[in-house]
Order: sequence, then C-alpha cells, then structure tokens
Amino acid sequence: MPKILLIEDDIAFCKLLEKFLIKKAFDVTIAFSAAEARIAIKNESFDLILTDLRLPDFDGIALMSEFKNSHPHIPIILMTGYSDVNTAVKAIKNGAADYISKPFNPDEVLLVITNALQTPQVEEEQVPVKEKKAPKKQTFGESEFVRGISVASKKLLDHIQLVSPTDMSVLIIGESGTGKEIIAKSIHQQSQRKNNNFIAVDCGAIPKELAASEFFGHLKGSFTGAISDKMGYFEAANGGTIFLDEIGNLSYENQIQLLRALQERKIKPVGSNKEINVDIRIITATNEDLREAVKNGDFREDLYHRINEFSIESPSLKDRDEDLMLFADYFLEKANQQLNKDVIGFSPEVISIFQNYNWPGNLRELQNCVKRATLLTRGDFIESEVLPAEFFQIQKQQSGTSESFSLSNNEKEAIIHALSKAQNNKSEAAKLLKITRKTLYNKLKHYNIE
Repeated sequence: MPKILLIEDDIAFCKLLEKFLIKKAFDVTIAFSAAEARIAIKNESFDLILTDLRLPDFDGIALMSEFKNSHPHIPIILMTGYSDVNTAVKAIKNGAADYISKPFNPDEVLLVITNALQTPQVEEEQVPVKEKKAPKKQTFGESEFVRGISVASKKLLDHIQLVSPTDMSVLIIGESGTGKEIIAKSIHQQSQRKNNNFIAVDCGAIPKELAASEFFGHLKGSFTGAISDKMGYFEAANGGTIFLDEIGNLSYENQIQLLRALQERKIKPVGSNKEINVDIRIITATNEDLREAVKNGDFREDLYHRINEFSIESPSLKDRDEDLMLFADYFLEKANQQLNKDVIGFSPEVISIFQNYNWPGNLRELQNCVKRATLLTRGDFIESEVLPAEFFQIQKQQSGTSESFSLSNNEKEAIIHALSKAQNNKSEAAKLLKITRKTLYNKLKHYNIE
C-alpha cells in the first residue's frame, strides 16, 4: 500500500482528500504545517509527498526544495489554486513530479498520483570528490522535436540544422509555451556536445541572492544554509550545453557575474579562491524584447551581444496553422500512452473548433487540452463536450483562402475539393485541409471516397 504524506493547512479540505485517498487504497499521514511535515518525514518513510503551495508557516516550493535535497527519491506533487498555476509549472522545472490545480477532479488526482508513483525518480550522480551535490539534468515533457509543415516550422528547422553543429551562442525568442526548451534540446542533440550534459535553468525561479551559488556552486559553510559542497549548473554542464530560460529575469548584478563567466570561461564557487575552467555552449531564451530592455538600461548590452551570436524565432501556434493537427495528433499519441487509453482521433467538430481557436497558450495549452480531453473521452474520438469552456468563447477570423478548404462547412465536399485541387496527391490534400495524412485516410474510409 503506497504511503502518502499530505501537507495542507485547510483542515476540512485535508480530511476530505484523506478520505478519498484512503478509499483508493493509499496509506495517508496528514501534516497541517511545514513543521509537522518535517517531523513526519523524519519519523516515517513515504512513497509520495502531496503539498499545498501556500502553507501558514513556510513557502510550499521552498519546502519542496528542502525535501528534494534530503529525500531526492520521493516524488513531490504540488496542490495549487488556479492563480498559482504558473508558479507550479516553474516548480516542475525545479524537481516537482507534477501539480494539481484546485478545485480538483477526483480522476485527475488519482491519475497524477499514479503517474508520479510509477515514474522512477532520477538518481543523483555520484561525485567522488568532496561529495558534491550536482543539479539533476532536466527532463522534458516532449522528448521529440515535431517537424512541422508550415513555412514558419521549415524556417525554424533550417535554422536549428544550420547552427547546431557550430559552437555559437544561440538566443531563442518566442512567446510563452512555444517550446523554446525543446528547440534548445534539439540543438544540443544535433551538436558535437550531444554525449555530454544538457542543463536547463529557469532564471525566473532563482532568487537573485542565490543565483551565484546556483550557477557556480558553493563550498560547505560559505553562507548560512550551505550544509555541504554543491556543484553549480556551469560545472555540471562542463563539456555540454547550458540552457538559460527567461534570461531577462536576471538581476543586473547576476548579469555581470554571468558575463564574466562567459568571457573568461572560468567560474569561482561561492566561498572558494580556486577558479574552475569550464567548456560550455550557452543557449538562452526569452519571451520579452531584450533590445528594448537594453535600451531601457535593464539588460547589459555587452551580455546581450555575447548571448546573441545567432537568434532563432520560436513561432507561435497561430503562425503555424498547418501544423496544428500534426501537434494535436502527436500529443494525442503521447496522452494515450501516459493514460493507458486508445483514443483514435478528433471529431470533425473538434478539428473545426481547434482551427478557429486563437491558442494564446501555444503548444503548452494544446498539449494540456489534448491530455485532459483524452482523459475525459470514453469513445474512439474526442468530441466537443470534453473541451474547456474557453474554446466556445474565443474565436479567430478565418482567412478567405483557408475557408474554401475548411472541414467545418461540408466535410465530404471539402475533402473531394482538396483532392481535386491537389491532383489526388493525398499529402498535399491533407496540407490544404490542415489535417494529418492519417486523419485524411480515416476520413476517406469513413466517406467511402476512392
């Protein structure tokens, strides 16, 4: 019977969740504060920790980091209100197994817990000298770079293939949720450094006081709380690639420290007099205009030129319309594997809704939407009733060219028209209809179109 430590200060809600988990065959220990949780984890062993993001006596993310250091093999799930979801997503990058947003869907709670218990936690590397604790390599929700068919996607792919074999510093510019980390990982995997570490760092999640320690490491006793030697991100990435996400969030002082490390290719751990040589490639990402930040004096111009030897635009989902159903199908296959489901595809109505939606959250929103819809779908196809309410409120205007091939009007006639226009080339017809070849073949069979 898996044992769960539940940390939640809302007593009524906590008891309700405890009853639900016990009913689902879990052994539950409750802690109403961080102090109680510390005592519990000292006296008992747990298979999973479920903690609220906001606690009366301590910050939930800080508590998560504390438990990750002392018990790295226990998966931690954060419980969060809707307004704190962005914070929870950042926490996942720093080691949380997953998060659940309130109000809860019981099926989702069960699914997230089951997945976290089944996913093996990454063991920390053994470092022979001074027992340094190395930061773990980041894991990614998408391990595969999806090749799109749109003009924007082809340009992106060309730029990745051009710059990957070089050692140039790359700045990835794009909206939140467009897959900037996946682009960075893809560059690393196609580079000469692919057999060495890829270390991803979210600059927005690091307090400026701790940035030097996180980047360059520290020696035991160098400041309050430094209970052991720690290897920094730069040393962990030695020989490989370091990816600094949302670099515009770094304080001016941290920018100076980073610039010095990049110029000299040397780092000095906090509390140490010894410099360490590092050989790393730097890839950075931002969703803001760094040139404007340079103009306003918020970002150092010399650092901007250092990190921007080559820039790549990460296109938004609305700029790659033709790729929409390619990504949707990819996320569906992934969701089927994760949820042990066998959903075949999307209904014509859902395809039409997807094509008319603006996707402000880009690929991340699409992935979350498909995963949720897959969980809720009981039949072979995802239908409109399992989509969130916002899909029926925000619509975008279709252009005249895409309208003539829209599946929302008369599906069978649209397919025949597209096949005629593409001279019966099914790949071209699928592009005109903005669906995948697999979806087109399913529809040809459904309508008995030869």
